Amino acid sequence: MADTVAPFPAGGARAQDALPPRELVQPAEMHFYMAEEYHVPNGTLLGFWLYLMSDCLIFACLFAAYGVLGRNYAGGPSGAELFELPLVALNTSFLLLSSITYGFAMLETQRGRIGATLGWMAVTGVLGAAFLSVEIYEFVHLVGEGAGPQRSGFLTSFFALVSTHGLHVTFGIVWLVTLMTQVRRHGLIPENKRRLMCLSMFWHFLDVVWIGVFTFVYLMGVLP
Repeated sequence: MADTVAPFPAGGARAQDALPPRELVQPAEMHFYMAEEYHVPNGTLLGFWLYLMSDCLIFACLFAAYGVLGRNYAGGPSGAELFELPLVALNTSFLLLSSITYGFAMLETQRGRIGATLGWMAVTGVLGAAFLSVEIYEFVHLVGEGAGPQRSGFLTSFFALVSTHGLHVTFGIVWLVTLMTQVRRHGLIPENKRRLMCLSMFWHFLDVVWIGVFTFVYLMGVLP
């Protein structure tokens, strides 16, 4: 019987010889796709804490400046002659009450009650606006009496500190109204709950700063 020879492809090379060695074959590159955006757990809260610490440095510098210039009257009026403690106490009560009402809003958020959350947030915004109204009235009254920020180092540091705090309250109210719109449209989704928590930290931080302003500026300012 004649030898049978199997046909080979053109070129005379066997099929298995044409393949590269197994160790040289690289696996296909694998790609992973996420169905939704990944958010690091508690990453937002950590970043917001860092922001609050930077804000603490700003207010610390303003308090230090007032501590240095608080007795430099330059022949002008002192705090005892200008400050109206009953009015300032009323203004302080507005801000402290707003912190309590926002706490109620956070409690309603945990219970999932959208309407109650929006109601307490609205009360918080009204109290914050009342605080700003009294502060603006105080500034206008002081400037009308010739006790503007250019009058002395005491008044310069006073206006710088108190107005910076008032500016923060203004931004907080704008943020509050924006969040109310988001909650009304999208409900208490996890993203809105996280934003509400950040605003809660910011609002309570402003309360703590104002307690320092009320004690260090107003109460000590009326002392002889």
